[in-house]
Amino acid sequence: MFDKTPRWSRREWLQRSATGFGWLALTDMLARAAEAEQTSRSPLAPRPPHFPARAKRVIFLFMHGGPSQVDTFDYKPRLSADTGKPLPFSKPRVVSSATGNLLRSPFAFKQHGQSGAWVSELFPHLAQCVDELCFIKSMHGSNSRHGGALLELHTGSDTFVRPSMGSWISYGLGTENRDLPAFITICPTLTHGGVNNYSSAFLPAVYQATPLGNAGTPSRQVTIPFVKGTTPREQQRLELDLLADLDRERSVAVGKDAAMEGRIQSFEMAFRMQSAAPAVQDLAKETAATKRLYGLDDPVTENFGRQCLMARRFAEAGVRFVQCTHSYKWDQHENLKRDHTRNAREVDRPIAGLLTDLKQRGLLKETLVLWGGEFGRTPVAQGKDGRDHNPHGFTMFLAGGGIKPGLSYGATDDYGYFATENKVHFHDLHATILHLLGLDHTKLTYRHAGRDFRLTDIHGEVVRAILS
Repeated sequence: MFDKTPRWSRREWLQRSATGFGWLALTDMLARAAEAEQTSRSPLAPRPPHFPARAKRVIFLFMHGGPSQVDTFDYKPRLSADTGKPLPFSKPRVVSSATGNLLRSPFAFKQHGQSGAWVSELFPHLAQCVDELCFIKSMHGSNSRHGGALLELHTGSDTFVRPSMGSWISYGLGTENRDLPAFITICPTLTHGGVNNYSSAFLPAVYQATPLGNAGTPSRQVTIPFVKGTTPREQQRLELDLLADLDRERSVAVGKDAAMEGRIQSFEMAFRMQSAAPAVQDLAKETAATKRLYGLDDPVTENFGRQCLMARRFAEAGVRFVQCTHSYKWDQHENLKRDHTRNAREVDRPIAGLLTDLKQRGLLKETLVLWGGEFGRTPVAQGKDGRDHNPHGFTMFLAGGGIKPGLSYGATDDYGYFATENKVHFHDLHATILHLLGLDHTKLTYRHAGRDFRLTDIHGEVVRAILS
């Protein structure tokens, strides 16, 4: 048969193909430009720090209730020698309840690592990591009540609703992964300030934390709520585009509505998270060795170990601030030996596993790990074998992210009651964390109600002695 199909010369074929290739390239360029424009408009788009950062992200391991510094990391031989005697100086004017005489620690202390850091027998696994840690033994706050102390630790204020530390960091730096939130809190407490501990307050709503479960939910059951939609993605995309168009028309007519924009942004984030978040939370691909490292093979350590492993995965995926909460267990007004032993056993192996895993993966250098509670405990007894709240002198530790390892900074008095040497207030801690992330705490501000606000309010000094 005679073939009537028109034949092109090689020159014609190249010309026609080149036009097609050009359109393909142009289409791709336009798509990329549109995506870049959308990203640049996003309030969570990555933003440069004020100066070169030493850390890219934070993992906060919060011990809700107040671990006792004199039973964990602040060794006080004088306390053991004088146990049963009255405190030889005045107690604070405001205390939570009546307390008695000095009470020695029931736990043995030993020095560990090249740094010679003192660690009680409560933390045998963390004791092997002390050369990675920087202990601040002179922490102090302003409030002896759980609610006020939690808010001060998380937001910088114990009396007013303010944005949380994670919200300020998200506001300052955005996220490293546009498909995930900048701020995630795992199993957060519902008491002592509750959501105010991780809210964005007057900052735009997009900067508040995305909670995974709460303190009453086992970590194996937590997930980002409603992340798996039942509506086909194509239809969801059309619905979101329609909402955005309606919002733009409304903005032209009556002006911008910050609340509406925040809600649409949250919808957009939820849409993108559908594919990214479940994959990050799925621990099935982790090796058996990694799961053992975090203590997932032991029912005692499995719950907090799972939190810590998820924190590493979220941090690795680009989440800027991740909080794990061991709640609400450290408030030992009685049964100190029994309950501190149980609590430490639940978190010791997972925390050591997290530090080890971060270091092995090369993530510890750029990830700041913070451990601590809202205050410490008194060196004097409450009842037979308990300790009261003590915001006047306690211990927290940091690791990675530009922190000087193997250091013990500051000190309390001979009994561990008051911070006496190189005192560090929560405001100073916040200023230092922001500094490590490349943010000047005096310049990270937000205009609200006629004045500029910041995480450290009008206070805070960077603790430069603990920087590497």
